[in-house]
Amino acid sequence: MRRYPYGMAALVILLLGLASGAYLAANPPPKLNATIRMWVFAGTHRDAYLKAIPAFEAAHPGVKVDLQLVFGTTLPARLQAAFLAGVDVPDVVEIEIGSAGSFFRGPLKDVGFLDLTDRLHSTGLWDKMVQARFAPYTSRGRVFGLPHDVHPVMLAYRRDLMEEAGIDPASLTTWANFIGAARKVTVPNKRYMLELSDSNTDQFQPMLFQRGGGYFDASGNCIMDNETAVQTMLWYVPLVAGPKMIANNLGGGGILTQAMESGYFVCLVTPDWRSKGYEVDIPRLSGNMALMPLPAAVEGGRRTSAWGGTMLGITRKCSQPDLAWDLAMHLYLNKDDLAGRFEETNILPAMSEVWSHPSFSNPRKYWSGQPLGKLYAELAPDVPFQYTSPYIISARNKLGEALVECVQFYKANGEAGFETFCRKRLKESADQIRRLQQRNPYQ
Repeated sequence: MRRYPYGMAALVILLLGLASGAYLAANPPPKLNATIRMWVFAGTHRDAYLKAIPAFEAAHPGVKVDLQLVFGTTLPARLQAAFLAGVDVPDVVEIEIGSAGSFFRGPLKDVGFLDLTDRLHSTGLWDKMVQARFAPYTSRGRVFGLPHDVHPVMLAYRRDLMEEAGIDPASLTTWANFIGAARKVTVPNKRYMLELSDSNTDQFQPMLFQRGGGYFDASGNCIMDNETAVQTMLWYVPLVAGPKMIANNLGGGGILTQAMESGYFVCLVTPDWRSKGYEVDIPRLSGNMALMPLPAAVEGGRRTSAWGGTMLGITRKCSQPDLAWDLAMHLYLNKDDLAGRFEETNILPAMSEVWSHPSFSNPRKYWSGQPLGKLYAELAPDVPFQYTSPYIISARNKLGEALVECVQFYKANGEAGFETFCRKRLKESADQIRRLQQRNPYQ
């Protein structure tokens, strides 16, 4: 018998492929009887929408919504592949803010999402939602996503440790005041005033946004080496490295729980969604935690920032865009549903009319009786604009690399030559992004 020329392993793979293909041809998977297919990346969103969808279907006889959970980084890659192939494209999809801009590459007519700009203005939603939250989902003046949230940032703190140190949180109106107070509290390797990372931009990014900086400006120009970025880096790195550091990072999960319970950290940078994580993961601190606005960079400056976000988009492949829009309105604008979700997640919706619901003013035992929703809502109108680009993912990675190298330089050299190094290193990262942008005439 003549041997298979490519080897026994290749022959086995070929035979298995033929067999599986024959089986699928004889036993095709059942077709989904759905009018609208929707993808989400967060389990909490999926759970909330499963509760809301039956009412939508009841109001639209014959309509069936197929809601699918596609986890984390898998969703952007799968959606990009679907757009390129033109198959398996959902009708409605939620995208995380950090990757949304990557879908806006090419001529506007080729963007995979419907342009929602005119709908937003004709329905009045443009004026009813926090307008800064449209910026991450906008390209060349056209809006492709509906904002799910606001995610204003505050500081969560151990109330007892502040009281023991004689620190009045109300007096910490600027970062200069905060750092001065931190010197009284920080004990190297035992206690730090604040949780900040020296190896990723999770906390650096909100600090940059707070000061009016970012990755790109409204025209799509890369600005991550401008003076605001430089000054933020010069301010941030000594907080997490060197002899005067007041901040450290241990990671999340059980380690953070232990760190907070033991008093290793006094304060945590806390967007609305993260506050729910503490309630779940650190229940022993109930009644001993409290919230305060971020200190401002300068007296009278912005007292908040933003961390994270989600957009809802309707794809161009959607055969019934008006029905998909109705679904988006049902999921994102129902006041009672949004109030219930807030109680379950602490996530502040982008629709400002909802904030008047009593659920947002209820005192929370965990937060020392503070009305968590009201505190976040008061800061929400001042969240900074975040502009995007098709190269947002690359920009975030490059800024992260620059942060790590600036930290390493400071640990080795201190202030000597530090500013020069920061300026050079940030420019290197920004120039790499600009070279990528030059290849794309559609910005």
